[in-house]
Amino acid sequence: MAKDVESGREHGSEYSGKDYMDPPPAPLIDMDELRKWSFYRAVIAEFIATLLFLYITVATVIGYKHQSDTKLGNPDALCSGVGVLGISWSFGGMIFILVYCTAGISGGHINPAVTLGLFLARKVSLIRALLYMVAQCLGAICGVGLVKGFQKAFYVRYGGGANELSTDYSRGTGLAAEIIGTFVLVYTVLSATDPKRNARDSHIPVLAPLPIGFAVFMVHLATIPITGTGINPARSFGAAVIYNQDKAWDDHWIFWVGPFIGAAIAAGYHQYILRASGVKAIGSFRGNS
Repeated sequence: MAKDVESGREHGSEYSGKDYMDPPPAPLIDMDELRKWSFYRAVIAEFIATLLFLYITVATVIGYKHQSDTKLGNPDALCSGVGVLGISWSFGGMIFILVYCTAGISGGHINPAVTLGLFLARKVSLIRALLYMVAQCLGAICGVGLVKGFQKAFYVRYGGGANELSTDYSRGTGLAAEIIGTFVLVYTVLSATDPKRNARDSHIPVLAPLPIGFAVFMVHLATIPITGTGINPARSFGAAVIYNQDKAWDDHWIFWVGPFIGAAIAAGYHQYILRASGVKAIGSFRGNS
């Protein structure tokens, strides 16, 4: 088992045995970012990644509903298609692919809830977080729009891949499912990208997008029967905008409030409980006083 060498020899507030370096917290507002091409490149990467994510996943949902439609006269319809397991793999697999492709450019957020969690953890500035969220929502709308454009009849007939609260569950249950599901995702993102983990477990080559993709996969298995699985406000918003039926907007607030609450709890838990950022800040203050 790897030994945590963060404590080492202490002299005042310094940890001389610390074998990793935490990046400095991102500034709340960084106007210099607006003058850098790398910033706009990252925003474009978030837009394209979310577009591709929604196109592949919503197309998978529509395809499955068409293949399993008993009204088409196929006696094996209920056993046809990819099923819930395949849909979950579609979402988790696309996140794995897209995070791998864009992590070095934008961080591979592809989700406003993930962006909020990283903002609260001081990993990105407010300006970057807001523009990422706008790009993600626009990308989601365009991605679902492509699905509708390519197969409009099936898209309208099978609900447009929009998130809806199942009639078997209450709003409270749906909200709780979104909070817990997003907590799992954002907690995994923060843990997989933690510089302390990378230093401590450097002998174990863990590809960060892999656990993130698996987190999305597992959450979909658990919550598809409840809400269709949001845990990504851009995914829910893009599908609702293009489908634009009343049932897509009923209880739509759940798919914003739930993920944002879950992301905030995950960021607080990781930063202030697991990483003890608050305790370290107080200790550093006392040591310098």
